[in-house]
Amino acid sequence: MDSHRTERISEALREELSEIISYEMADPRVASAAVTDVHVSPDLRHALIHIGFDRPEEAQEGIAALTGARHFLRGEITRRLGVFRVPELHFESDVAVALGDRMEHLLKRVRRGRPRDSDQ
Repeated sequence: MDSHRTERISEALREELSEIISYEMADPRVASAAVTDVHVSPDLRHALIHIGFDRPEEAQEGIAALTGARHFLRGEITRRLGVFRVPELHFESDVAVALGDRMEHLLKRVRRGRPRDSDQ
C-alpha cells in the first residue's frame, strides 16, 4: 500500500478523532483526553491511537470509555471521511504526555550536574 496514503489517512483520523472526542462525546471520563498520534497499519485494517490525559490517573478509565465508544467513533469517521474501509480503532495511553513534566525535571537535574566547559 502507498505509504503517502497511509500518512494522509493517519492525519485525517487524528484530526477527526480529536474533534469528535473533544466536542461531541459527553462522557466525563474523556473530558481531558487529547489525541496525540495515530499509526495506521499498511493494510489500513488497524489504527493505534495514542491518547494523552492531563492526569495519569485518568488514563485507565478514559481508555476504557474510548474502547467502549469505538463503534460510535468508527461510524462518525465513516460518515465524515467517506472512505471505503475504516480501520479498527485501538486506543493506548500516551506515556510521553504523562511523563512530560517528570522528564523536564530530570533533564534539568542532569544539566545542572554537568560541569561547564571553560571554552564557553
